[in-house]
Amino acid sequence: MNAEAIIRSIEAEHLKSDVPEIYVGDTVEVGVRITEGNKERVQPYKGTVIAKQNGGINETITVRKIFQGVGVERVFLLHSPMISKIKVERRGKVRRAKLYYLRDRVGKATRIKQRFDRPI
Repeated sequence: MNAEAIIRSIEAEHLKSDVPEIYVGDTVEVGVRITEGNKERVQPYKGTVIAKQNGGINETITVRKIFQGVGVERVFLLHSPMISKIKVERRGKVRRAKLYYLRDRVGKATRIKQRFDRPI
């Protein structure tokens, strides 16, 4: 076996099987595990997916939301053990792979039309 095949076999053990099909423009709710002292809880983070990067075990999504009038973006590693669940709430109809232009927009200009041809 060559080195690449060995790496893929090791990565395959850590891939999650319950990750839904996520597209750019979707509104998702990501459950993030947070440890406070010896207690652990799941904190939801709801926003719009503005970018997807990489593939396999390194696949990440960038989720943007507006909190108290300030835009907040977080990058989530999809197969990380810190992510408890990902729920797609609505599909967005976009024509680009990266929605970085949403950073410059405020209010109603940040709305994305809903897409009905893909199941949730």
